[in-house]
Amino acid sequence: MFIRRTQTRNRLSGEPYVTHRLVHSARVGHVIKQSTLLNLGSHLDLPQAHWPALAKRIDELLHGQCSMPDASLPEQVQVLAQRFAAQIIARTPNLDLPCTALPDAPAAALPASKSPTETGAVDRYQEVDLDSLELVNPRSVGVEHAALSAMRQCGFEDKLAQLGLNRPQIAAAVGNVVARMALPCSELATHAWLKDQSALGELLEFDFQAMDLNRLYRASDALYKHREALQEHLFGRARAMFGLGQTITLYDLTNTYFEGGAAAVDKAKRGRSKERRSDCPLVTLAMALDASGFVRRVQFFAGNASEPSTLKDMLTGLDAAPSATVVMDAGISTEANLRWLRDQGYHYVVVSKLRRRQFDPAQATEVQSAGGVTIKLQRVLDAQGHVLLYCHSPAREQKDRAIDEAKASGLEAALARLHASLSKSKGRQDAATIMQRLGRLKQRFARAAQHYEISVTTDPEDQRITAITWDKRTKPGSAAAHPGVYCLRTTLVEQDNATLWRTYTMLTELESVFRSLKTDLGLRPVFHRIDRRVEGHLFISVLAYHFVHMLRSQLKAQGVSDSWNTLRQTLSTQRRVTVTMQRRDGRTVHVRKATRPQPGHQTLGTILKLDPNPGRTHRVLV
Repeated sequence: MFIRRTQTRNRLSGEPYVTHRLVHSARVGHVIKQSTLLNLGSHLDLPQAHWPALAKRIDELLHGQCSMPDASLPEQVQVLAQRFAAQIIARTPNLDLPCTALPDAPAAALPASKSPTETGAVDRYQEVDLDSLELVNPRSVGVEHAALSAMRQCGFEDKLAQLGLNRPQIAAAVGNVVARMALPCSELATHAWLKDQSALGELLEFDFQAMDLNRLYRASDALYKHREALQEHLFGRARAMFGLGQTITLYDLTNTYFEGGAAAVDKAKRGRSKERRSDCPLVTLAMALDASGFVRRVQFFAGNASEPSTLKDMLTGLDAAPSATVVMDAGISTEANLRWLRDQGYHYVVVSKLRRRQFDPAQATEVQSAGGVTIKLQRVLDAQGHVLLYCHSPAREQKDRAIDEAKASGLEAALARLHASLSKSKGRQDAATIMQRLGRLKQRFARAAQHYEISVTTDPEDQRITAITWDKRTKPGSAAAHPGVYCLRTTLVEQDNATLWRTYTMLTELESVFRSLKTDLGLRPVFHRIDRRVEGHLFISVLAYHFVHMLRSQLKAQGVSDSWNTLRQTLSTQRRVTVTMQRRDGRTVHVRKATRPQPGHQTLGTILKLDPNPGRTHRVLV
C-alpha cells in the first residue's frame, strides 16, 4: 500500500490538476496489479517524507494491528490514518487485501491474495478472536438523524439545490444548521464538531474532514442571501404539513450582544439589553410567527432600534389574509402602530397600557387554562369601540402580592431607618437633605411609594425635621388594588371572552421561541465582525428553530411536550461505532453501525419514524 501523486484533467474544462491516491498493489499470478483504494484529494497536507508512514498506518488499522500507534509518528499522520481508514471501511462493502501474518497466526492459515474485484459479500457468520475486539471511531448520530429527517420532510436540500448551491455548499449549509441544533456554538467550533465528533458526514455521504473552515462561512453567506426564498418555502411546507391558516401573526423582538467592540458592524449599537448586557454592542432580531409558532419572517435591526418603529417594516408585504389578527406586547403597541394596523385592515390583541384597572369578580366569566387553572374574565367596551378584557390569574395574583409586600416592607424599613437617624447627633441634618433622601427612597421603591402618604414634622425653632410618619392607603384602580389583573385591548368585538384570552396566550409561544433561540440554539453571543456574517449567524439559529419546532410539533401531537434541550439529550445517546475483530486466519472484520437506541430514544424514533440504524451497516473483510 502506498500513496501516488497523479496528474489528471478536469472532465469539463480540461484543466490539469494533481490528485493523491491510496494505491493497493498485489501479485495476481505473474502480474502485479494495482488498484485505487481511496482518492485522497488534491491537497494532501502532509510532507511527502511521511507518506510511507501514513500508508503503513492505514494498513495496520485496516488489518486490526497496532491499535496503539507508534509514539514517534507525527500526530498529523495518526489523525489522517484514522480518517482515511474510516472512509475505506464506511465506503467499501468488502475489501480483500493481502494480510500480514499476526504473531499468533501461522503462515499456513493465511489465504491467497485476491483482487478486490474478485470478492463477494461478507458472510454474516465469522469465527473471530473475542480478545481482539475493539470499538473505534465513535461519532454522534442521534440528533443529526432527527434533524436531517426534519430537513428532508421540508425539502430543504432540494430547495438549496434549486437556489443554485452545489453539493459541497449544500452539505456545508446543512452542517451549519444541524450543528446549531445539536451543539450550539460558533462556526469555528462547528467545523471542529463536524470533523471530529459527528457522523453527519456519513448520513450525507460527504467528507467534512476535508472541508475548509471558509466553506462554512460561505455557506452562512449563501443562506442569508436566500433568506426570503427559504422563509417562504419552509413556512409553505409547514402550512401544508400541519394544515396551518394565516389568521394570526405573533410579533416580538429580542436582541443579542457582541463579544468585543464590533466597531465595523453597522447594526452593532448600544441600547437596552434584554439580558442586562447593555455594556456590549447589540443587534436586534424581529420575528413574525403564525399561531402555531412557525416563522413567517425575520428581520434584523440595529441594537438601539426603537421597538415600535419596526412593526410597519415587518408586516408590510407579509401577505396576510384579510382581517388577520396581530398579537404583540405592550412595548410595540403604540397608538400610532394600532392606528396603522386598523388602516391596513388588521385586527389586534395587545396588552393595554392603561394604568387604571377595574375588575368586579361578580361580573366576570370563568375559563379553564391548559393547566386546569380558573381564569376570570370581565369585558368592558371603551369609548373607541375596543374591547377591554380584564383577566384575573390566581398565579399572577400570588406573584403580584409577593412583589408588593416585598416592596412595601423595603420602603417601610428604609423610612424607619431614616426616622431613627433623626434622633442621633449626626442625623440632625437640614430639611433639604432629609427631603432629598426621601425623594431617593420614593424613586427606589416607586411601585410601593404611590400608596403611601409620607409626612414630616419640623422643629419650629431651627426648622430641622424631627420626625417622619407614613400611612399606607392603596390607590384605587391600581395594580395593587387588583393584584393578578391585567387588561387586554382588542378590536375583535364579536369574539367571546374565552377566545380572546386564548388568542392572547399564544404570545407565550413566541416568548418560548426567543428563550429557545437564546438558550438552546446559540443565538448569543455574536463573535463575528462582518455585517453579513452577523446576520448569517442569526439566520442559522432561526433555521435551526424552524426544524426544532417541526420535530416538537410532531411529538406534541403524540403527547410528548419536552423542551428541545431534553429531547437533544435523549437523542444524543446514539453513536455510530466501528467494531474491529480478527479471524483465526489473520484477516480482520470491520462492522460499522449505529448503537441500539435507548428506550426514551426508541419512543421518539417511533413517533418521528426514524430508522433505528441511521447510516446503515457496513461490513468490511480485510
